[in-house]
Order: sequence, then C-alpha cells, then structure tokens
Amino acid sequence: MLKNNDFIIEDAKLEDLESIVAIYNETIPSRQVTADLEPITVEDRLKWFDEHSPEHRPLWVMRSGGSIVAWLSFQSFYGRPAYNGTAEISIYITAAYRSRGVGAILLQHAIEACPRLKLNNLVGFVFGHNEPSLRLLRKFGFEQWGLLPRVAVLDGVERDLVIIGRRVE
Repeated sequence: MLKNNDFIIEDAKLEDLESIVAIYNETIPSRQVTADLEPITVEDRLKWFDEHSPEHRPLWVMRSGGSIVAWLSFQSFYGRPAYNGTAEISIYITAAYRSRGVGAILLQHAIEACPRLKLNNLVGFVFGHNEPSLRLLRKFGFEQWGLLPRVAVLDGVERDLVIIGRRVE
C-alpha cells in the first residue's frame, strides 16, 4: 500500500470491481485505449479479477477522496512458466483524473514493486495512435519492442498495436 495526503494505492477487493469496470468502460468510446467496442459487465471481468493476486500479479486501485480514480493490473504475459519474469501492465484512469500525474504515480509504484514480484520485464500493448499512453511509458524508459501493423479495426479504421517494454533490474 502506498499512501499520501491526496491518494492511496492498495490491492483491489472484489467490491472494487464495479468501479474498475466503470473506469474501463469510460475509455471504450474513445477508441484509443481498448479493443473492446461495447461496454463490459462486472460478470465479464470476474475470471480476470480472480487471476490477480497481491503476491504474484497484483491488481491495484488508486483512491482519492474515498473514490477509485484509477487502477493498474499486472497480467501474466504468455501463461507459460518460462515467462514468469515478465508481466503485462495496464493502467486505466477516470476522465476527471487524466493528465494529472496519476499514471506516472501508478507506473512508478509498479516499477518499484517488480523486485518483490520477481519481475524482470514489463510490457504494454498500446494502440499506435494512443500518444498519451506511449508518451507516459517512454518517460519511464519503455521502448518499442514490437509492432503489429493494422491488427485492430475500430469503427472501420485499421489500427497498429505497439508492444512496448522495459527491462527492470
């Protein structure tokens, strides 16, 4: 848990899932953050939620003023033991808190947790047109490790997927 006067970052609880899903669903209409095209439900995310654990693949929420304003998840990269030292990270921030440094706080917290989580690499899968997310990750030393050109179609527009990663030592 990380705490200051403005926010607290802590492990998500099942009762937080409704807020996590609401923040996720906020991003769908922008066609910039997720490949989902329609809102998801809490039920849709129960299995995903259960795949997280504080000691291996955490799911964190950031609270401000008692409300969840952002979340960060670590997910297994490829699901096979040889990849256990690598995790995919995802950060989602409610609209009112974007461009206020929340992503940087969560990302720094994630990088600092890597030794405890036995992680050597963090990766992100980011649409090529999602400049705010790419800029944030690059600021923290992430580099482009791959490009999947035109693999997603959002409202009839083909979009690239950038694989961006960072070695954590």
